Amino acid sequence: MLSWRGHLLLAVPCCLLLSPKISRGDWETREAYRGVNHIRKNLSHISARAGHVHHLSSTGNISILLDNLLKGYDQKLRPSFGGAPTTVEIDIEVRSMGQISEMDMSFSMDCYFRQSWVDERLAFSHLDEDFTLSLAVLDKLWKPDTFIYNGRKSYVHLITTPNKFVRLYRSGRILYSSRLTINANCPMNLYNFPMDTQRCPLKLGSFAYTTRDVVYRWNEERQVVIAPDLMLSQFDLIATPSGFENTTRRAGEFSTLLANFYLQRHMGNFLIQVYGPCILLVVLSWVSFWLNREATSDRISLGITTVLTMTFLGLEARTDLPKVSYSTALDLFVWLSYGFIFATIIEFAFVHLFTKVGSGEVYLSEACSEVGSEEDAEEEEEEEGENGDEEEPETEPIGASTTMSLADRERRNLPSSGPNGVDDSVTRARQLKPGHGRNQQEPPRPRQGPRVKQQVNRGSQMNSVSYIDEISRVLFPLSFLCINLLYWYTYLSNTTALQQFF
Repeated sequence: MLSWRGHLLLAVPCCLLLSPKISRGDWETREAYRGVNHIRKNLSHISARAGHVHHLSSTGNISILLDNLLKGYDQKLRPSFGGAPTTVEIDIEVRSMGQISEMDMSFSMDCYFRQSWVDERLAFSHLDEDFTLSLAVLDKLWKPDTFIYNGRKSYVHLITTPNKFVRLYRSGRILYSSRLTINANCPMNLYNFPMDTQRCPLKLGSFAYTTRDVVYRWNEERQVVIAPDLMLSQFDLIATPSGFENTTRRAGEFSTLLANFYLQRHMGNFLIQVYGPCILLVVLSWVSFWLNREATSDRISLGITTVLTMTFLGLEARTDLPKVSYSTALDLFVWLSYGFIFATIIEFAFVHLFTKVGSGEVYLSEACSEVGSEEDAEEEEEEEGENGDEEEPETEPIGASTTMSLADRERRNLPSSGPNGVDDSVTRARQLKPGHGRNQQEPPRPRQGPRVKQQVNRGSQMNSVSYIDEISRVLFPLSFLCINLLYWYTYLSNTTALQQFF
């Protein structure tokens, strides 16, 4: 059964043939064919519904156009199959960058990933405007099998619907855009950490099509675009150069695209958490140079405390770093600080070892003990002289001592007789009589004269500050300052040169 369009096409020629004003020869004229063609062209804009005829909308035209374009379309075959390779143009707009992990050596970013290619089978000329296709139509079209060589875990955002976009142009060009979160490997060189600049590559290409079928190129107008409001917590994105190359695999030669993200690390966090405390600990260890050498426990305690604190800082600084086999710039600074703190303990060991009596390097305790012993001896002599002049010693009668019982002598631990058989109490009584012994010959000494002399001798003999400590007060700070200047100049100059290169 014919449709209304078929009946209309048959009715128009019949009317022309049966008309008395138009002969059979006039039907073959150009004007008649022009009228038929005009009617045929306008039929696509006419719809008969409920006995009425009205023009179709633009949506209806696109639907009819898509139906005609997809009729006989095979999505399993690439465009220009058997001919020239299909060129796929790619551009990336980076919206944000996520965590950049030194432990996993990876980076992640959120981007708009756009692919564009020409499919001559989808070219049209009936409409003057381009239009967007639905995702249902996308499943019916051929798409390049693009994948990320160094990708780890990438996905398309699905909330609230799959974030995909397809636009069809009159020439048959298709723009396929999707929002991706890409997590890719980033091999890092941590020799200059934390004053380093890392290069994180992104390598794209076809999974199955060789260069004979598909060729990848960057979009000349938009290659890698960075959002103006992009901010990173630990890095600065300083450059994003891009290029293309061919990669050889077992199946053949494949076209690939390269994009490099150069990231320069921020140093503020490490200055606050590592460099500043290390410098303060080194300066704190120099306090022992101003302590007396006699304060052995204080100086050793200060040195051990700073060494243990420095060890803790060194271990804490490497918690977020992989266990690489080489030392970083941060490790070098920590070891330098550790060496200066350990050197203060070794310095005190030299002070303790090379201190000698008689050369001015005398301990305060030894000087005081020598002066104190002389002073005590002189004071005892003075007391003996004064007692001999002012007081008479009390003696026991010989008879009382002799009449003392043997039990009393044993209880008092007194010998019964001296070495010559004479009682010891008699001997002591004779020695303590006035005018007997040396007390009769030596006059009493004044009290103040010898003590003043002793104070002078004590001041001349005591030297609590070591010459090694005096030298260390100047040598250690100057050495630490020079090493710091060399350290910072070496590493910061490399960073500046790299910035000028980009």
